[in-house]
Amino acid sequence: MDSSTNEKVFAALESFRIELPSWGFANTGTRFGKFIQPAAATTTEEKFSDAGQVHLLTGVCPTVALHVLWDCPDGVESSDEIKRFASRYGVAAGSINPNLFQDQEYKYGSFGNPDEAVRRRAMDHTHVSIEIAKRLHSRDISFWFADGSNYPGTANIRQRKQWFEDGLKEAHRSLSPDQRMLVEYKPFEPAFYHTDIADWGMALLLSRAAGPQAKVLVDTGHHYAAQNIEQIVAWLLSENMLGGFHFNDRRYADDDLTMGSIDPYQVFRIFQEIHFFEQETGQRADIAYMVDQSHNLKGKIEAMIQTVTIAQQLFAKAALVDAKELAVAQKKCDLVIAESFLQNAFATDVRPAIQEWRESKGLPRDPMKAFRESGYLERITKDRAARNSRGVTSYA
Repeated sequence: MDSSTNEKVFAALESFRIELPSWGFANTGTRFGKFIQPAAATTTEEKFSDAGQVHLLTGVCPTVALHVLWDCPDGVESSDEIKRFASRYGVAAGSINPNLFQDQEYKYGSFGNPDEAVRRRAMDHTHVSIEIAKRLHSRDISFWFADGSNYPGTANIRQRKQWFEDGLKEAHRSLSPDQRMLVEYKPFEPAFYHTDIADWGMALLLSRAAGPQAKVLVDTGHHYAAQNIEQIVAWLLSENMLGGFHFNDRRYADDDLTMGSIDPYQVFRIFQEIHFFEQETGQRADIAYMVDQSHNLKGKIEAMIQTVTIAQQLFAKAALVDAKELAVAQKKCDLVIAESFLQNAFATDVRPAIQEWRESKGLPRDPMKAFRESGYLERITKDRAARNSRGVTSYA
């Protein structure tokens, strides 16, 4: 690569940060069960420790997304302990995720439940989650709802929409001026007839109804197989409504596989659309990049390191597309040249430049190799194996 390409890669990496999910370090599984890993994190502190290792080796993961029910068992009172973990392991609390799907009361929904008492319970939990975020100085509160129905005629879809509008408006009123609500969508699972927030348009309308601090959260696994995710990205950028990403990969549905393991070109195209917007408009896209993967076969920490390094590569490759040249080719309808700008950037081996960037930051050239040689995995396996062998009852 020439010096100009190296400079573009370095500039892209300077701006790129990606958040790790606490639950991605724990024993998680499918609807059919879990395969227990002896080194998986069994406590919130262990999740912070593992996330700290990933950040130590990659330098681009300074925050950890938290799930309130799993990581803050004492609610607001857990905040001081979380702060201690953050200080001890060098990674701060990131987005706060309310859990509005696990408890038995949510069998028929949370914000969309016909029972007013259950809707109130969901709202109370939301207020607690927002208060935790305030105490931890976390900007984003990320909402994903499992609400929906499985059989025709069993739910009043319009009424549930109104309940969601009311609930999200109330939540928005609780935000501090520097906080954001991120509203996620998913077409199906666990609801298979209708999901209350099934696509980006529904999330967009509900976010706008909630208030100006609400944005849409895109999960790459939450789409139908043939959906053009980068078009959704372009529209949300155009509307100033793209707030964040949950990155993972999928072959069939919401598989939660490691990022780029199935279709790295799709992730590249998403990043390219964001770079294109920024170069064309001169605006910085205020997007929270987050990992949301929790499959149960790969080693947890190694899977995260692999995902982060792939994310860096794809983000850097996308930065190599020259927006001005691309715009000229698009205007001329020169289809071959326009597409070749993307293909050539994707084919560029940016790994040597990334290794140079890491060295300039005092980071290991090869984070995976450094981790495998560190002895950390052996230490935590010895410490956690007995606890993990007894299994766990919660999802994460």
